[in-house]
Amino acid sequence: IAIDNNTGFLYASNFSIGVNLFFELNRKLTQLMNSHEQYAASLKEIHHVHKLDNPSGTAISLVKDIKRKIKIESERTGETPGTHIITYQSEIDSIEIKHEARNRKGFALGAVLAAEWKKGKKGIFGISDMLRI
Repeated sequence: IAIDNNTGFLYASNFSIGVNLFFELNRKLTQLMNSHEQYAASLKEIHHVHKLDNPSGTAISLVKDIKRKIKIESERTGETPGTHIITYQSEIDSIEIKHEARNRKGFALGAVLAAEWKKGKKGIFGISDMLRI
């Protein structure tokens, strides 16, 4: 529809700038870990009790980038805006990356920045285009 109407469209499973940087960190860590099968991958996500999707869209995006069998644990508690923890664990050690939203302002700010960036552009974009990552 965007192409037919000679306009632009920007899609993201999450508009938080921090989450999108976390996506990129996850992709880089995945590249490093792919040749180390002794590490089991897992993802834990924590959101507020009102969140209906389980796992979250952000968790699904993270898992797609990992490209291996992964255990997902979803927790719904309190008013937590969103936390995602990716762990690679072996018998010897573990490696963990985490993104924790402290409030919902980051989601709104990212959406506003995306709208400002997209203004006047034509075509289909992802938030990585805006962030140039």
